[in-house]
Amino acid sequence: MATALRPPALTDAEWQARQQLAACYRIFAHLGWDELIYNHISLRVPGEDHAFLINPFGLHYSEVTASNLVKIDIDGNKLGESPYPVNRAGFVQHSVFHRHVPDAHCIIHTHTTAGMAIASTAEGLQPTDFYSGLLAGQVAYHDFEGVTVREEEGARLIENLGDKRFMILRNHGLLVMAPTLPAAFVNYYVIERACQIQMATRSAGTPLRVPDAVIAVHQRDVFLATPPEQRGVAEFGAYVRIIDRIDPSWRD
Repeated sequence: MATALRPPALTDAEWQARQQLAACYRIFAHLGWDELIYNHISLRVPGEDHAFLINPFGLHYSEVTASNLVKIDIDGNKLGESPYPVNRAGFVQHSVFHRHVPDAHCIIHTHTTAGMAIASTAEGLQPTDFYSGLLAGQVAYHDFEGVTVREEEGARLIENLGDKRFMILRNHGLLVMAPTLPAAFVNYYVIERACQIQMATRSAGTPLRVPDAVIAVHQRDVFLATPPEQRGVAEFGAYVRIIDRIDPSWRD
């Protein structure tokens, strides 16, 4: 597949980040993890600590391309020309993590059916299968305070996140963050699948909890399989090839 030419005004690093993020939006659309024109995947621009890329508000994820992503600062102000606005209700939440969590280079927030369903249960995500077992003890929770447009909620988000990088926003949805986009992608895949399977399990019968001793072995062995710097790289690359065959316009 031919690679789109980088616009002269952009560095190679920013263009590569734009293509990677645009691909991720297309993958989410392909997998049905989009929500009309809402929700966000944001990515730090390499070498620019306070510059981020985010989806142009008003476009469906299937319309996102490398060139129409919006570059913003930590406060959500646009850096450079773009005809598209940024959804404040979304970036207020992302900005607090980008600002206060040093390794939060990529942040994903969604409103999928499975994610919102589990977020709306009192017990939240329970370790009853392969995927939720990986997340036992790894997920933070934040109580719903309404649409995220008030900056003062940020302190509570950070406090509730603690040292976790997976968060269930109660009555709201899922949020993950990671040092790289491929790692954030595979982390999101794990928690989304865990929510889907938990919904199916409850419909099938009484959930069977995985013993704590087995969870410890499970987490140890799975996370030893891939070096941290390679987390998500192969999985993300596989889906990039799929969307390239469907519609490579995300590269432009």
